[in-house]
Amino acid sequence: MPFDVQTSAAAADRTQPNSRPIALWLLTVAGMVWAMVAIGGATRLTGSGLSIMEWAPLSGTLPPLSEAEWQRLYDLYRTIPQYALVNQGFGLAGFKEIFWLEWFHRLWGRLIGLAYALPLLWFWLRGRIPAGLKPRLLLLLALGGLQGAVGWFMVASGFEADRTAVSPYRLVTHLGLALVLYAALLWTGLSLLRPQPAAPHPATRSVRRQVKAAVWLLVATMLAGGFVAGIRAGFDYNTFPLMEGRWVPEGYWRLEPLWTNLTTNIPAVQFNHRLLATLATLAALGAAFAGWRRLPAGPARQACLGLAGAACLQYALGVAALLLVVPVWLGTLHQACAVLVLTAALIALHALREPRRAK
Repeated sequence: MPFDVQTSAAAADRTQPNSRPIALWLLTVAGMVWAMVAIGGATRLTGSGLSIMEWAPLSGTLPPLSEAEWQRLYDLYRTIPQYALVNQGFGLAGFKEIFWLEWFHRLWGRLIGLAYALPLLWFWLRGRIPAGLKPRLLLLLALGGLQGAVGWFMVASGFEADRTAVSPYRLVTHLGLALVLYAALLWTGLSLLRPQPAAPHPATRSVRRQVKAAVWLLVATMLAGGFVAGIRAGFDYNTFPLMEGRWVPEGYWRLEPLWTNLTTNIPAVQFNHRLLATLATLAALGAAFAGWRRLPAGPARQACLGLAGAACLQYALGVAALLLVVPVWLGTLHQACAVLVLTAALIALHALREPRRAK
């Protein structure tokens, strides 16, 4: 899953002057993607995501500038089920409240595109991109564009008959692609800043295996959390650790075909998220213990401990959000902290990577 910057003999030295500015640029864009995930969480929790029914990448940059334009957009919104079933009669003032958050969400996405594309062009024209890195940077540009298209594909699903929210499958696709883009930016930036280790500690390989196990469980937990968000499963079974007095909730397999329980059945989806979160946190704690016991003091050991700390914080936030019935601020913080956990996991994997074999 991790990415390594491909190098040639002429660009093997990652401490070269050209690398650091590019690394800092990529890490800055990664930070903007992190913020985008948090903004997306707030947009979803406030029901703002369907307030703009047009995909206008250029003209949509500006908000409505007249009352007539506000009324036109409000009239469009009143044609979809979310208005009729959830927000009927909340007026133009209520529409403006949900509009502004979605507008800012889309504006931030445009700013990410500019923050990536313009420096890329500048570095490219000045010949400052290390050899072998250009294909990776172009791929990241394409992923960013694809993410915008997938975002609209997700939003459009919320306009269908009898829907008051977007498709959970499209939501998870949108979230998953955002995490892939973030991971690629972060890993590439780290690889430019930190050279390959010359001689890793003998225990590195075994500890890395444990960290990898924790990472895969964490990724599965995040995607399962996407389905929790998509069907609003966090607003039910607001007790912990039991679910209505049971470890496994009643009705886990109530839907047909059986596989749909994993994505659209509230008790099953929430139980799965709880179980995966618990396993992932235990795996992160196990990796941290292994790193503390087997590795010498240094970045790799600290990264393993940081992963465990981030996982425990995220677990606590998840429990608190559940018990408090997912207030917007806490649900948004929980989604943002998921990216913190992913960050800690990637930093740990990066610190534990083996040196590239000479060809």
